[in-house]
Amino acid sequence: MLFVLAGFFVKAQDIAIGARGGISIPNLSASGNEQNPLNTGYSSRLGPEFGVFADYKISDLFSIEPMVEYSSQGGKKNGLQAFPVPSDLSAMFPSGQAPTYLYANFNSEAKLNYLMIPVLAKFGYNFNESPFRIYIDAGPFVGFLLSAKQVTSGSSPVYLDPGAQNNLGIGVVSFDNTQDIKDQLNSTNFGVEGNIGLSYKIGNSDIFIEFGGNYGFLNIQKGTANGKNNTGAATAVLGYSFRLNE
Repeated sequence: MLFVLAGFFVKAQDIAIGARGGISIPNLSASGNEQNPLNTGYSSRLGPEFGVFADYKISDLFSIEPMVEYSSQGGKKNGLQAFPVPSDLSAMFPSGQAPTYLYANFNSEAKLNYLMIPVLAKFGYNFNESPFRIYIDAGPFVGFLLSAKQVTSGSSPVYLDPGAQNNLGIGVVSFDNTQDIKDQLNSTNFGVEGNIGLSYKIGNSDIFIEFGGNYGFLNIQKGTANGKNNTGAATAVLGYSFRLNE
């Protein structure tokens, strides 16, 4: 791929560099047969999305766009949910009879942040002599995990069942906690990214708005105790680019 891209870049008629930033709306999806109460039930969270890129023009319709971007991933759960039985509560049960999960009403958010490096094939079309240009792009990315935290908050009685019918009888428990979970997750990921956008040309510069998404093919967890999840996010960004040698 590197040799092919190098050939494209040599033939490129002009090069643009730019920056983009906006919001990421990620979620965590449970994988196949590895589903359990811990890795299911996530909803989307919000986080920042920003990056820098170069656009290598091959023709009036086609260009190659490598990029380096900071991408927020993860998901959240609010309300009644499962959690692993901690050691202090496990001691309340006869030996070998502690349940796998307990349940409580609290808020939980998996905050995962990646450095992603996509290489996108970009196809665009200008409206006659108009400064507007519509485009789509897509391609693979490799992602490197920068940080991963599980943030929980709230307080609740603890229940033995997902229907909250059987109270454990230990009163109200606080769930306010932030845990670094980076060592539980794989350090790299691989997936695809795609976008659709509209740009407006001003001299050698372009401003643009872009909507898209990304999805990681690899499970993020190292083990299976907490199930398996894949990352993915919808994105909405604004950006600016400047063409160097048009």
